[in-house]
Amino acid sequence: MSAADRPAANSRPIATASQVYTWEPSNAAIAARYGLRPDQILRFDTNTSPAPPEFVARVLERGFDPPLNEYPDSSYAELTEAAAEYVAAAVDEVIVGAGADELLDMVTKAFLPAGGAALVPVPTYSMYGVLTSQRAARIVAVPRLSADAGYGLDLAAIRARLAEVSVVWLCSPNNPTGAADSRAELENVAEAAASLPDPPMVVVDEAYFEFGGETVIDWRARFRNLIVLRTLSKAFALPGIRVGFGVATRDVIARLERVRPPGSISTISALLASEALRRPELAMENVQRVTAERAWLSGRLTDAGRPPAPSVTNFLLLRIGDHEAAEAEAERLLRSGIVPRTFGPANPLRGHLRLTVRSRTENERLLEVIRGV
Repeated sequence: MSAADRPAANSRPIATASQVYTWEPSNAAIAARYGLRPDQILRFDTNTSPAPPEFVARVLERGFDPPLNEYPDSSYAELTEAAAEYVAAAVDEVIVGAGADELLDMVTKAFLPAGGAALVPVPTYSMYGVLTSQRAARIVAVPRLSADAGYGLDLAAIRARLAEVSVVWLCSPNNPTGAADSRAELENVAEAAASLPDPPMVVVDEAYFEFGGETVIDWRARFRNLIVLRTLSKAFALPGIRVGFGVATRDVIARLERVRPPGSISTISALLASEALRRPELAMENVQRVTAERAWLSGRLTDAGRPPAPSVTNFLLLRIGDHEAAEAEAERLLRSGIVPRTFGPANPLRGHLRLTVRSRTENERLLEVIRGV
């Protein structure tokens, strides 16, 4: 099967208004394409944890309030309180959503007018470009520094474009490079944005905070044009419940509440997320396990001739060669049921693959395929 015939949803360039965005193909779809069984497919492309938290089954056995034949509490009071407690914020400084992606969407609806513009340091999470385009807004793409410079922010280039935009998308630790931007770099951008006559909204996506360990939530009173986003999909190992939350000043949260859809978080998801946020030690135990496994996998990949870029997240970025070489390597992995994250020819990371850190058994299978065993 040629690269053109492969499921294309795994390549995510910065979108333009004419592009159609789709998520990753299912295990069943990939298995059918490669003549495999769905249980032979291993997802190294989605940055999920190897296993869900053990408390899930016990929590579900307790039942639900309100019951499932009624709509969920649209205020999400218990979930909001748990999130506020987790980040040491006031309840009215927190807003919850169906995953961090819904919160990103709410930001565009509240702060990015049609015909406006948003700044995107690339490479980064492609949903920023997708959502900007969906608002009929312009993407101001500012290239990050080189791989040798750790894909850091080009601060001078960013500052030069801030006056053009209504929203600034920042991801730290950054997906898909795996590196964190320092607080000093983020502060540089936040200060420059706040100094403008019409400050853009600065969004700091901390989806991988628990792995990186640095946050800017404490700046929310200092920079009243700042919102910080979190998710339960990564360290908390609950991507299937689709819950995230944002933290900002009350004024910012109030604007987001005007565009928040009612009932987008299910009763089941809200209950599980509340329980997880009140047991953060479980997330940190998961982080410790994944971090140790990341170091092991990184060493083995280096031994196999595929040294990854430095990462503080639950994934590794590998330079394969040119775009054609990366496509060929991805095809070889896919034929063995290993699904890597690929990058399209327009993406700054063409020629790379991104691999999620999974369990030891799964990582050993990945290495066997890479080594050609």
